[in-house]
Amino acid sequence: MTASVLGFAHTVGEFGVVLMIGGNIPDKTRVLSVAIYDHVEATEFAQAHRLAAGMVVFALVVLVTLYVSNRPRREERPA
Repeated sequence: MTASVLGFAHTVGEFGVVLMIGGNIPDKTRVLSVAIYDHVEATEFAQAHRLAAGMVVFALVVLVTLYVSNRPRREERPA
């Protein structure tokens, strides 16, 4: 489960491969990292910052969820 969630989280932030192979086709192959790149290129820094903050929050939620779900239960912890 941990590998699947971390693999998904990594893929959300993938940039180079999507831009080179996927091509950034509007409404088809657009991902957040490419959207941030497009906003920065258009000097729309406020929108880029909002998207980047959303990605940071998403990453924190994923990491906290994994930490909580993988923590040993009280009865399983060594004394």
